[in-house]
Amino acid sequence: MVLDGIMENANEKSASLSFDSSYPTCWSTNQSTGTCDLDNLNLWMQSSNPKETWLEAEIVVEGKSVAVNRSILSERSQFFRRLFNLRNDWKPKYLLTDLVPHGKVGYEAFNDTLHYIYTGIRYAHDVCPPEVSTCVDDACAHVACRPAINYAIELMYASAAFQMTELVSEFQYWLMGMVGKALAEDVIPILVAAFHCQLNMLRSYCIQRIAGSNLDNVCLEKELPDEVSSEIKSLRVKSNQESEANIAEVDPMHAKIVRRIHKALDSDDVELLKLLLDVSNVTLDDAYALHYAAAYCSPKVFKEVLNMDSAGLNLKDARGRAVLHVAARRNEPEVMVTLLSKGACASETTSDGQTAVAICRRMTRRKDYLEATKQGQGTNKDRLCIDVLEREMRRNSMSENLAMSSEVMDDDFQWKLNYLEKKVAFVRLFPSEARVAMEIAGAVTATGLSALGQKGLSGNLKEIDLNETPSMQAKSRQLRLLTLRKSAAISFFSSTTSFQQYPPSFLSHQLYSL
Repeated sequence: MVLDGIMENANEKSASLSFDSSYPTCWSTNQSTGTCDLDNLNLWMQSSNPKETWLEAEIVVEGKSVAVNRSILSERSQFFRRLFNLRNDWKPKYLLTDLVPHGKVGYEAFNDTLHYIYTGIRYAHDVCPPEVSTCVDDACAHVACRPAINYAIELMYASAAFQMTELVSEFQYWLMGMVGKALAEDVIPILVAAFHCQLNMLRSYCIQRIAGSNLDNVCLEKELPDEVSSEIKSLRVKSNQESEANIAEVDPMHAKIVRRIHKALDSDDVELLKLLLDVSNVTLDDAYALHYAAAYCSPKVFKEVLNMDSAGLNLKDARGRAVLHVAARRNEPEVMVTLLSKGACASETTSDGQTAVAICRRMTRRKDYLEATKQGQGTNKDRLCIDVLEREMRRNSMSENLAMSSEVMDDDFQWKLNYLEKKVAFVRLFPSEARVAMEIAGAVTATGLSALGQKGLSGNLKEIDLNETPSMQAKSRQLRLLTLRKSAAISFFSSTTSFQQYPPSFLSHQLYSL
């Protein structure tokens, strides 16, 4: 690929983009101004044309209603002209999901697209809203991390749907620059966007990039359109990416059974999975079934496969990833908690030195990570996954002394139990975090704490079976104290709505003091 020549051509095209507007606007011609004020522009247009009754419409984006000027949009976009001509309502209302046939376009990307339609000012890549275009990995340059790629794709989908050809051309070259810097798996959504938007140049470049990568055929078949995955597999054969020796080593019957195992997982049929394992010599590890389930199956099915206890937790696939690394890209807290509770190693690294928490951070938008948790609602899954993995990393880094001091008096011991029980009970305001905390700590199965799972947090945590011997009662109380310690530590870091206000030294003190 002569990408350098293409990129030079792209720079020339981008520099020549212009948009003559016959309307005065409130936008500065300086592109570094950043966020646009669409409300002020609409208000100005309406006040200057008070007799125009068809100026305003509403487009709902991510639950937020955006007022748009029908006159300007109709003049500058054939798409909106046809759209508004279909309805003569006083104030028509549209859902953006109905206007964009492929992909997802968020509130910020939609506003940036409107900015261009209203003003004609070219989009400046260096002023992307950081809350949606940067990840939460401080070591990342945010040039080709997943949030940066996803935001560029959102702009592409919006521009293509609204038939803004000059923006489509610019974003195509922008995405091509990302392809060479991004991880192979992060090129997949770019290729899907190129396929849906019919961008042949971007599509060809992505195909060549993926064909030369170590992405397996299972990943291609699951995440790409059949037409595109077939093209990549054909290109690999033609370019001798897969040597004849390697092809000869593959047992057709073995490959057939592996495909059947994956299909059984796709259909959530664990019984069929067990039958296939019984009648063949293929194991879960041979099929990387746990990796597959972590990537594509529901948490319930994943737990069932994991509970078969016949797959290696820390087994690495051909790309050097353990099951926890695969789960980290999916950002599903239940899957991660299940793995960690079974003994998965959070500090294990991929072949390129990435831990699961580092992968999670590169996948998470800053907006999602910093979003405050509302009472009674669950925390964003991305944020919860990071918290769970970081807690596990901290736990592994310190030596936990589980022995109880013989000098602790009964009264003091009971006081500690009461204190920790109240601290754990506080997370009833945050049900998602409470569930995760209890699963990690084993609170729902620990002696004396089953009331949390069966009776709710209002259950009696202090019940002691009077038929137990004193030694059994002492052991039960010790187990309860240890479980509550773990649950309190987890709940402190994952359920507080605004713990970012505390300095790291304070958070560390709270954890170590439990």
